[in-house]
Amino acid sequence: MAKLDTPMIAAIVIAIILVAVAVYYVAVRSSAPINVGNVTETLPPITSNETVTTSNVTTPTTTNVTTPPSTSIPPNAKPLPYNAANKTVFLYVVASSSGQPFNFNGTSDGQLHFYIPAGWTVLVYFTNQEGLEHNFLIVQNTTATPGDDVGQDGTIVLAAGTTTSNYLNQGISSGQTASASTTLPAGIYWFACGISGHAAAGMWGVIVSSSSISTPYYVIQS
Repeated sequence: MAKLDTPMIAAIVIAIILVAVAVYYVAVRSSAPINVGNVTETLPPITSNETVTTSNVTTPTTTNVTTPPSTSIPPNAKPLPYNAANKTVFLYVVASSSGQPFNFNGTSDGQLHFYIPAGWTVLVYFTNQEGLEHNFLIVQNTTATPGDDVGQDGTIVLAAGTTTSNYLNQGISSGQTASASTTLPAGIYWFACGISGHAAAGMWGVIVSSSSISTPYYVIQS
């Protein structure tokens, strides 16, 4: 067997290396992605008939307090919150700092009228924003308009922020809230501040309790 000289060995090695490099280049180039530039793929827009369902998300509901449909109250009336299950209506009343000092929810002199079904419970939350002390009474009145002492104008059936014996000079201060509740049979009542002279100065309104009313509401009369 003839011996290979050094130049021939070198040539064979170089040829093997070149073949290997060529095979590697072909393999790598065939698997490499082809750059086609900056292409942005946009998802199709959601159409109006497509919906997203989230079965694990629930929306809480409050079944105890109901807002009545507009068809069940007069056109000029506003609904009151109530709980039909226990026949309770909620009255949120404020001695407002934005009105004259003797007002309820910015009204005075009998402008604000609450209408409730007969025999329902009235739960009152009374807040005083005024610098003067005020309280909240419901009075089964026997006179057309209140005088300086509303206890002399009928029977006090509810007192919030005071008592039935100290209403003439006891109330809650600015920023305080008091609550009280009572059941009102059919009839016409006042709600008024009992502090001496406050109701006579305009701090009173009207509650009508009637079996002809099925949904609580209120009206502000001019």
